[in-house]
Amino acid sequence: MAAFDIILLVLVLGIFFSTVRVANEYQRAVVFRLGKYNRTSGPGLYFTIPFLEWRAMTDLRVLTTIVEQQETITRDNVPVKINAVIWRRTVNPRDSIIKVNDADDSVVQVAATALRNIIGQHSLDEVLKSQDLIGTALAASIDLVTEPWGVKVERVQMKNVEIPDSMQRALAQEAEALREKRARQIKAEAEVEAATLLRDAARIIMDAPAGLELRRMQMITEVGAEQNTMTIIMMPSEFVEMARAFAQGPARESR
Repeated sequence: MAAFDIILLVLVLGIFFSTVRVANEYQRAVVFRLGKYNRTSGPGLYFTIPFLEWRAMTDLRVLTTIVEQQETITRDNVPVKINAVIWRRTVNPRDSIIKVNDADDSVVQVAATALRNIIGQHSLDEVLKSQDLIGTALAASIDLVTEPWGVKVERVQMKNVEIPDSMQRALAQEAEALREKRARQIKAEAEVEAATLLRDAARIIMDAPAGLELRRMQMITEVGAEQNTMTIIMMPSEFVEMARAFAQGPARESR
């Protein structure tokens, strides 16, 4: 009798554990009864009928999928190798189980095809400089195919872009030429600005001839200071008379 009780207890426990199920907050259980879809259960505690129902678990968290390196040709006939990363999540557990055999592999295959198609519509410069825009177009293209499968593509980002060595050298030469062009433009702009300032200075000196003499004396003084020499300046009498008159003017006004 004791052995029968033990067997009965083990049988009851087995049926209990095969009936009571638990799904985490980020999980959903797609339950089938005799091969037909019955319900989606979770999160938390749920029950299944032993031998009549079975389940398939799905993860609702955002998953990362890496698309292996794809070799394709840009619109301007440049061969490139590109790999990408996809962020996706399941929004309809029922469709992700029933309508597609392997959602992970299917998303990767769709992404590889879309990647080659999108890159073929853009030039090399656009691929290198507008990766965010291309990633947005890729996400929209992939999501259009995966939406019936209950999978939402959140984001696509190109991870690495490889171009031929000859093209890399050409791009480096182009960048160097642009930098040289910019340097010449800056130099030319500086020369124009300096010429403008000299023209304005010449106009000021023409309006006040005495300023020219003062400037000449200043330059001679600076040269003498640099060479550590004594400089004797011969000043025109007109300049001396003008300076004397300028000095006597304030003195008369003070009287």
